[in-house]
Amino acid sequence: MIKTGNLFVLSSIIILLICSSSQRIHENEGINACDYVDPFIGADYNGNTFPGPCLPFGMVKLSPDCGKLNTNSGYKSGVNIRGFSHTHVSGTGGGAKYGNVMIMPVKDEINPDDFASSGIDETANAGYYSTFLTRYGIKAEITSSHSVGFHRYTFTASEKSSILIDAGSFLSSLKSLGENQELVGSEISYCSYKRIEGYTRVRGGWNKGGAYTVYFCIEPEITANSYGTWTNGIVNPGSEQAIDIGKSNGAYLTFKTTENQSILVKVGISFKSCVKARSNISNEIPDWDFESIRKQAIDTWDEVLNSISVKGGTYEQKVIFYTALYHTLQQPTNRTGENPGWNSAEPYYDDYYAIWDTYRTVNPLLLLIEPERERDIIRSLIDIYRHEGYMPDARSGNDNGRTQGGSNCDMIITEAYLKGITGIDYKMAYQAMIKNANIPPGGSQEKEGRGGINEYIELGYVPMSYEPDQVEWLSSNPKNYDRAGSRTLEYAANDWAIAQLADGLGKHDDYQIYKQRASSWANLWRPVIDHGAKGFIWPKKRNGDWYEPFDVFKNGGWANVFYESNSWEYSFYVPHDFQSLIDSCGGKQAFINRLDTFFINSYFQVNNEPGFLTPCLYTYAGRPDKTTERISQIRDDNYSIGRGGLPGNDDSGAMSAWYIFNSIGFFPIAGQDVYLITSPVFDRVEITLSPEKSFIIKVYNQSPDNKYIISAKLNGIDWAKAWFRHGDIADGGVLELTMGKKPGNWGTEIPPPSMSDYKD
Repeated sequence: MIKTGNLFVLSSIIILLICSSSQRIHENEGINACDYVDPFIGADYNGNTFPGPCLPFGMVKLSPDCGKLNTNSGYKSGVNIRGFSHTHVSGTGGGAKYGNVMIMPVKDEINPDDFASSGIDETANAGYYSTFLTRYGIKAEITSSHSVGFHRYTFTASEKSSILIDAGSFLSSLKSLGENQELVGSEISYCSYKRIEGYTRVRGGWNKGGAYTVYFCIEPEITANSYGTWTNGIVNPGSEQAIDIGKSNGAYLTFKTTENQSILVKVGISFKSCVKARSNISNEIPDWDFESIRKQAIDTWDEVLNSISVKGGTYEQKVIFYTALYHTLQQPTNRTGENPGWNSAEPYYDDYYAIWDTYRTVNPLLLLIEPERERDIIRSLIDIYRHEGYMPDARSGNDNGRTQGGSNCDMIITEAYLKGITGIDYKMAYQAMIKNANIPPGGSQEKEGRGGINEYIELGYVPMSYEPDQVEWLSSNPKNYDRAGSRTLEYAANDWAIAQLADGLGKHDDYQIYKQRASSWANLWRPVIDHGAKGFIWPKKRNGDWYEPFDVFKNGGWANVFYESNSWEYSFYVPHDFQSLIDSCGGKQAFINRLDTFFINSYFQVNNEPGFLTPCLYTYAGRPDKTTERISQIRDDNYSIGRGGLPGNDDSGAMSAWYIFNSIGFFPIAGQDVYLITSPVFDRVEITLSPEKSFIIKVYNQSPDNKYIISAKLNGIDWAKAWFRHGDIADGGVLELTMGKKPGNWGTEIPPPSMSDYKD
C-alpha cells in the first residue's frame, strides 16, 4: 500500500524525470543562442555585471540600482531596489561610474528620501528584466533600444500611483581613493503633461574624469493627474521646474490607476542635448508596443550571439559560454553621434574601461567575430588622439583615464594591422603610438601616455624613485614613477607592437629602434632563486642598484612595483619574446618546472589579467598537454552558472572572453597574429568571420577522459604545430582535433614564434 506522502514523492520524481527528459530533448533540438543567456551570472561576488537590458555596445544600459548605490554595477542581490537607472558599466573594478537618470514606480505619498523597495520574482534575459516590488505591489518590467529605456509598470488600484524621476542619482564608491563620483548639478522641467526633460551632471568616478552630462527626455504613455518636483528632498507639488543650483533634483507624475493597469514610460538619453534625447525616442521607439521592442532586443542579440555556434558540451557549459559572449559584447559603448567634445565623421566609442584588460581577450575576439566593429573602435581611438592629443588606455564619461600600465592601444592597432583589417588610418595611428612611446604625459601619470618614459628610454627601465606604499608622498609628487616593474614589462611589449607596425609601414630604422627597446624587460631580470625558480623581475633604482628589500610575492597597486600583481606572476609577462624568457629561466625544463611551481602552489590568480596567458606558456616549452591540464582545471573550477559564476570582476568582458577562447579551442597572443591551440569543451564550433567565411573546429573522440589533443589537421593538412596564424584561417577554414586519454608527441616540436626568431 502506497501512503499519500510516498505517492506525492513518487509523483514528484516522475515529474522531475519527465521535465529532465524534456529539457534534454529541448537542448538537442538546438534552442536559440539568446535562450542560454543568464544576465545574473557574475552579478554577485565581485563579478560586477548588471542584470538589466541593453543592446550590443548600447548606450542605454538599464538596470536596477540597489541599497546605498555603492557597487560598480549598481546591483546587489537581496538589497532593496532604489530604482532603475539608464547608464552603467559592466564588470568593472575600482570606483563606480554612472547610475544616472533613475526611474522608480511608487504608491501613496512622495518621499524622495525613502522610496526603495525589495524586489522578488526577478527575471532576466537578453533584452529584458522584471521584478515585483513588494512594498508597493507593483510589477516592474524594463527593456531597451540603443539609446532609449522602455519601462512597463503594472499597478494595483490606487488614487496615488506615481512614477519618480531622480535626476540627481549616481553610483558612488571608494571615496578614500579619490574615485568617488560627485554631483555637479541637475535640472528637470515639464515641457507638457506628457514630456519631461532635464539633465544630470556628474564628475569623478574610477577614471577621476571631468564632468559628464546625461541629458534625458521622458515620455509617459498617458497623462498624469498631478505632478511636482523636488530639490534636495523637499517636495514642491505642482512645480514645473527644478533648476540647477548644484543640488539633487527630481520630479514625479501621479496617476489614478485601476487594478492591473500598466503604465508605459520611454526614457531617451543623450550626451549632447535634450533635443537629441527626444530625437532618440522618436527614431528608436516611435510606438508603444513594449513586447515588440523586447522582441527586437532578443532578435538583435540572437544575431550577434550566433556569430559563434557550438554543438556538444553540457547545457551548463552553453549557458556559461553564451552568457560570456553576451557580456563581452557590451563595451566599449557606441556613442557615435553623441560626442559632446567635437564634431567628426569618425565613429565615437566611450567606456574603454579599460584597454589594459580588454586588449588581451576582448579585442582579439572582436577582430574575429565583429571585425567592422573593431575597425570602428580603433578609428574612434585614433580620432580621440587627433582631437585630444593621446589615445586612451582607459576612458569613461568622455574623458581619458586611468592608465594602469602600458599604452595598450598599440597592441590592438598592430594586431588589427597584422590580421589584415582595412579602413584604418595606420599612419595616423603610428603617430599616436610614437607619441605614447616618446613624449611624457603632463600632470597625472594615470590619465594617458606612458609615465616615466624619459627614464625608460634613458636607462632601459622605469626606476624605483620612492619607498613602496608611500601613497601620501605619491599623491603630492605626480611625476613619480610608480608601478616601475609592470610598466617596464608592458612598455617593452608595446614597443614590439610599434616595431611590427613600423616594419609594415616601411619604417625600417624605427623597426630597429623599437625592436631593441622591446628587450628592455631583461634590464630588470635579476638571477635570484625562489622556490627553485631562477630569475625574477626586480626593481632597480635610478643609479642601477637593485632595490632592497623586495618581496617577489608582494601584490601591488597604484603605488607599488607591480600593478595588481607581483613578481612571481609578472615575471612570466614577456608575450612578444617567450623564447628569450625561457632561456633566461634556464631552458625548457627549468621553465616547465617553474610553471608547475606557479600553479601547484596556487600562485596563479585566475581573476587577474596579467596571468591570462600564463596557463598556455607550457606550449612554448613543448608541453601543450600541460597547457590542456591547466586550462581545463581553471575553466572548470572557476566558471559556473549562478550569480557568483565569474572568478572576479568581468572587466568589460575580459574575464568572459578568456572563457570563450579557452572553450572553443584556441587562445590569442595579443598584439600578434598568432593563436595557441587549446583543448575545447565543445564537439563542433563554427565562427562566422564574414557573411561568406567561417572557421570551423571539429573535435573527435571528445569526452571528459579524452582531454588531450593527439593529432590535428588544419584545412585538410596534417598540422603538427600547437599554434597557427590568423592568415591560416582568414579566408575561412577547418581545424580538426582528435582527442585521446594520454598525450602524445603532437605540438611538441615547433614552438610558437617569438621576437627572437625575427631576423633583421
